Amino acid sequence: MPRLFASLLCGLLMISCSEQKDTMTVQGTIDGLKKGTLYFQKVDDTTMVTLDSLVINGDPSFQFSTTLESPEMFYLYLDKADGNDMNDQLEFFGEAGAITINTTHDFFAAEAKIEGSASHEKYAEFKGMKTQFSEKNLDLIKQSFEAGKEGKLDLADSLNTAINKNGQRGYLYTLNFVFNNKDSYVAPYVTLTELSGLTTKYLDSINNAIAPEVANSKYGKALAEFVEEVKKQEDTAAKDESSSKEAESQP
Repeated sequence: MPRLFASLLCGLLMISCSEQKDTMTVQGTIDGLKKGTLYFQKVDDTTMVTLDSLVINGDPSFQFSTTLESPEMFYLYLDKADGNDMNDQLEFFGEAGAITINTTHDFFAAEAKIEGSASHEKYAEFKGMKTQFSEKNLDLIKQSFEAGKEGKLDLADSLNTAINKNGQRGYLYTLNFVFNNKDSYVAPYVTLTELSGLTTKYLDSINNAIAPEVANSKYGKALAEFVEEVKKQEDTAAKDESSSKEAESQP
């Protein structure tokens, strides 16, 4: 009997640990916030859904929890009831465990410090580099516009070439990031959101390269489904083109 009880207890502990691994807790504070409503959200089948919400009245701290199959993107939306929708939403790549998000009322997204998620750290690395490419692009566009206004057409053409090259470098960085981080849950998400226009050859290469556990995640499965859909569309287009040519060749 003692052995049976010990076995049952061990089994219950294992189940408990397993459930704990699938649970994410998000907690933190919003410095300077006196009143408002905080919404905990994620995208489900292209629709933003609210998982939970909290009315804040004096105490700027918050805590949410949810179960998840694998790491995925979540959002915190802050309705400050101030008539200004700017800077009211922040995104974070959530995963099982405890995640801490501390930020401020005035710069809700910009000043957010997010800890406890290795997936988010990897995503933040990617976003940081993408921001640099975007800022460089905006600077070049501004210079090109000014050069055009001043009639410096050669300089404007040179700057336009630089804009195109900067865009190509940004795209290449994204592609390399995915292949260099094929064991990260961020890889299929970035592919779906940033590289969906790739040829089937590259999409298939990424889909086959990502680690098995990543392939079995929410975004890994979505990527596999996307690649198959692209292949079907290409096959249909090829058959239609073949039929069209065949019809044209008929006397």
